[in-house]
Amino acid sequence: MDIGVISVRYARALLKSATDQKLEDAVYQEMQLLAKSYVEVPQLRHTIDNPMLSKDKKEALLLTAVGGEPTALTRAFISLVLKEDREPVMQFIANSYVTLYRKQKNVIRGRLITAARVSPATEQKMRQMVESKTNGTVEFETEVNPDLIGGFILEYDTYRMDASVKAKLNSILTQLKK
Repeated sequence: MDIGVISVRYARALLKSATDQKLEDAVYQEMQLLAKSYVEVPQLRHTIDNPMLSKDKKEALLLTAVGGEPTALTRAFISLVLKEDREPVMQFIANSYVTLYRKQKNVIRGRLITAARVSPATEQKMRQMVESKTNGTVEFETEVNPDLIGGFILEYDTYRMDASVKAKLNSILTQLKK
């Protein structure tokens, strides 16, 4: 069976159970942390995929990767995944859960890149602007990139607005070359 199909089925079942128990937000945070752990610690995947490692140790590792005190549902879900020998797709399940949750809750990821740190008030205004345009909730990420010289780049969904000084200078340079 296809990894994508398996991971989406497990993620869909987890989301349904979490929604029924009103735990979808907590499980969302845990699955985000698990997906992030897989990215930041590449050895986690190799360790979890190791057939020589006992299921108990794999479970302890996964519970640590979801952070602190996971919900009872997450604990039971991890046990089920290990019991069914589906631990090689756990990273994909976590990513699929995050995607399905965002789709269900109409959560859009946004990113604001600026040349210098912006005030929380400015960040909030940008968030509200994106939320009004998308009619959804925005998970906002800010980044500082001094190479922009000034201005900002705003990205959300498939939209990108580049109002940086660097982009303007590159545009002028391109026009001068013609």
